[in-house]
Amino acid sequence: MVKSALGDIIMPAGNFHFQRLVIDGVNNDDVLAANKPEMANEETCLFHNSTADGNAYQRKLQDRVEKSLADRLPLPVVRFADGEYAFYALSLDCNGLYRQAESTAAIKAALPLHTDALARLSREGVLAPLIFPGNVEQPRQGIMAIVSRLRKRPSASTFLKLLGKHRVTLTGDNYIPFYVVYAWLSSAAFARLMNGRKICFIGSECDQEACRRWFARFDSRPETVFAEIPAEYVATRWSTMKDHLLSAIPANTDLCLVGAGIGALPVCVDTAASLSIPVIDAGHVFNMMNDRVDKSNGARLYTHHRP
Repeated sequence: MVKSALGDIIMPAGNFHFQRLVIDGVNNDDVLAANKPEMANEETCLFHNSTADGNAYQRKLQDRVEKSLADRLPLPVVRFADGEYAFYALSLDCNGLYRQAESTAAIKAALPLHTDALARLSREGVLAPLIFPGNVEQPRQGIMAIVSRLRKRPSASTFLKLLGKHRVTLTGDNYIPFYVVYAWLSSAAFARLMNGRKICFIGSECDQEACRRWFARFDSRPETVFAEIPAEYVATRWSTMKDHLLSAIPANTDLCLVGAGIGALPVCVDTAASLSIPVIDAGHVFNMMNDRVDKSNGARLYTHHRP
């Protein structure tokens, strides 16, 4: 039950439940075979009671993006997982595959920018945190509660508590499961939607020819442009990069895909607001499109589609 695991941290627990994420045409078998068996636990994730299944979440995300494109509305979409949870817990464990923060002091200095962006994201866009039974801490009492506080292990629970502290609430409108973003961005439906549109890739590097080949596999031919950001410390130095990046994105861009690690939150929120377009934290799919899966340290769930 969600209630026993999450309590009433930031939401009425009765509005959410855990359910296996099943999306037509998506096959995780190869990814699971190549990784630890317990990765399969992540297939069970948090669902809002208003959404029946994974296919409905896919349609919801596509509908939001289509409306943003048609009405020229800002739509930031941002994922959150272990790295973000560590960063918001002021832990340098956030420095995993990439250098995200120079020091705990740097995180503390940047945290107000991030919490403000979280509030704006909840109002204007979509939060996609990784929440599954294995990364939600069960309530503890006595000595175990003390040990848990001393460890300060970043988890979905610590992230949810941060949201609650800043009065950010997950709802049926602003929440989707983490892996829905991966599944949709790596699908033929997304590629077809982008046919003939202009996409700006925001990251530290971009092989535009590889990206065009990616879309061509789906008979989609978007125009692509690239706006460069540094490979590290975007999460703590975004305020010094913001103006330069926004000026580098063509005004007629239809959608942005972002690869910025923990810095994706402020990048997506500010860029979407500035250009009034969808700006999506693509992460691993960004690397897939660039033919650089090695930068993700291997394949990820919900990115393999059956022919």
